[in-house]
Amino acid sequence: MNENKEKKYRKHNLLSVLNPFETFKHHETATPKKERKSKFTTQRSWEAMIFLVCFFAFFGLLAFKMTLPNMLNTFMQTAYRLLLETVFYIMAICVLMGAVSKLMTEFGVVRLLENILRPLMKPLYNLPGVAALGAVMTFLSDNPAIISLAKDNNFARYFKKYQLVSLTNFGTAFGMGLVVIAFMTGLGFGKGAVVGLLGAVVGSIISTRIMQLATLKSFPEMDSPVTEDKGTEQNISFKSEGSVFQRFLNAMLDGGKSGVGIGVAIIPGVLCISTVVMMLTFGPATGGEYTGAAYEGVPVITWLADKINVVFYWLFGFESGALVSFPITALGAVGAAMGLVPRFVGEGIIDGNAIAVFTAMGMCWSGYLSTHTAMLDSLGYRKLIGKAIGAHTIGGLCAGIAAHWIWILLSMIF
Repeated sequence: MNENKEKKYRKHNLLSVLNPFETFKHHETATPKKERKSKFTTQRSWEAMIFLVCFFAFFGLLAFKMTLPNMLNTFMQTAYRLLLETVFYIMAICVLMGAVSKLMTEFGVVRLLENILRPLMKPLYNLPGVAALGAVMTFLSDNPAIISLAKDNNFARYFKKYQLVSLTNFGTAFGMGLVVIAFMTGLGFGKGAVVGLLGAVVGSIISTRIMQLATLKSFPEMDSPVTEDKGTEQNISFKSEGSVFQRFLNAMLDGGKSGVGIGVAIIPGVLCISTVVMMLTFGPATGGEYTGAAYEGVPVITWLADKINVVFYWLFGFESGALVSFPITALGAVGAAMGLVPRFVGEGIIDGNAIAVFTAMGMCWSGYLSTHTAMLDSLGYRKLIGKAIGAHTIGGLCAGIAAHWIWILLSMIF
């Protein structure tokens, strides 16, 4: 072993003498790797430092105002109360609505709704009639349902490429719609929820159309069919095998199981996002002193929104700046946004108009910031992520504005 090492060493020295540039070349090629590693380490160090500064500044200011024990206790108590009082309630709704949606799919109600909505697709959304199936599916479940359809060749062959990518905006606008409407109706605001659905439709039209125009403007070559093959809609089927009773039982149980999945998926958003948002929305308990109870905090969002509340009042009809927290939270997760509503009801700052706006923006946005990237990436159009997010931001704002003014119009008539 030592003899082999010695031979390699002598060979290396001989090559160095015969060709001194070889050694220089070796060091020259090695240096950039070392520099890249050093640069990467430096960037990560700066990132860590900035994160720590922001982290301790955020919680340090809260602790300064509330005292550290009260802040920590409020943080944990709020998350615990949200889990018991809101998350499990939403999960129960998800399980029940999941079972209902699966039964509607199994026994042809979804296809019936598709046939009813089919004539509206071309004039409103510039989409083929079969796209109505995607709207119904996402309304009954969640945003990713549209992607599973878009990847089905029997479904995708009806679309041009720019239309297919706009399904991301189209489907997201109805994500978790049934759960949101059931939740708002369960709180006693059924009329507001229905008006909110109308607002979400307006937002979906605007978002889908903007996405299509922006895509064609930047990529004219996408005005071509996804595939030249002609398919039949009969191949898009959701019927399972077995007797009617067996199909009913399996659909109900499978739908409930999928509802459990949705209910579990919203837990991190509700506990993490809603807890922080609440601590920045609501103030101390009665008397102005912090006690460490749930739902206390430093109302920074409310204070900022109240400064320009005339804008939110005119656009959305919000009487309190605290209500702005719902659409802000809905950007990341509509389940987390729903976690705020019971507290708003307890504070007595919510009405039918606010529920209409919440439903419209909650449905239309439905956490698109956390889903659009993955959805477009799975379709192979990552380059369009920015356009999709921009279009949907505008669409969600228009959905809330439309819901507010529809509510005012209906209030004047009835």
